[in-house]
Amino acid sequence: MSDEIIIAAEPRAEFGKGFARRLRAAGKVPGVIYSSFLDTPIHFAASRIDIHALLRNHGTNAVFELDIEGDKHLVMVKHVDQNVITLNADHIDLLAIKRGEKVEVDVPVVFEGEPTPGTMLVQDSDTVLVEADVLSIPEEITFNIEGLDVDSKVTAADLVLPAKVTLVADPETVLATINREAVVEEEPAEEAAADEDSESEAE
Repeated sequence: MSDEIIIAAEPRAEFGKGFARRLRAAGKVPGVIYSSFLDTPIHFAASRIDIHALLRNHGTNAVFELDIEGDKHLVMVKHVDQNVITLNADHIDLLAIKRGEKVEVDVPVVFEGEPTPGTMLVQDSDTVLVEADVLSIPEEITFNIEGLDVDSKVTAADLVLPAKVTLVADPETVLATINREAVVEEEPAEEAAADEDSESEAE
């Protein structure tokens, strides 16, 4: 469960691009915790390996405990600055939360199955906005498109949400559409041969 994830961190008192670069060179990710119930933001640095494992295994809505030298904070990921070249996390913003609190989050939507032959899925949105208890945020919401016919649409209202999760997005929001597959017309063999002969004569 999300509340069992604990990541160790150290307090960060220095700031600036130079210090941040030194942290990254040492294999750490600088970050900050925000919240309406914190007097001031809390700056920290955590292991890049731990942060990457968290994001890889639990997604960008991960909820976990950040242990800053014994001072534990229940937090969720709000934003990650990613290096465009290395794809490493350069900085992470966290939101301090309380158990029992409800939050609005964008949850990834994953489509499973295959529509009818000759059709293709066109995804209009990768996420849907929902409200959930901080300890019950789903990592993803799946929808089976098996056998859907051309012109079928999947809306936010069609999703089956887990317990303790409610839809915030407009129910009529279109998440995906089933379209006909594009047909590439092949040039008739006789015409193709005639074109080749014309090119040969021109040479």
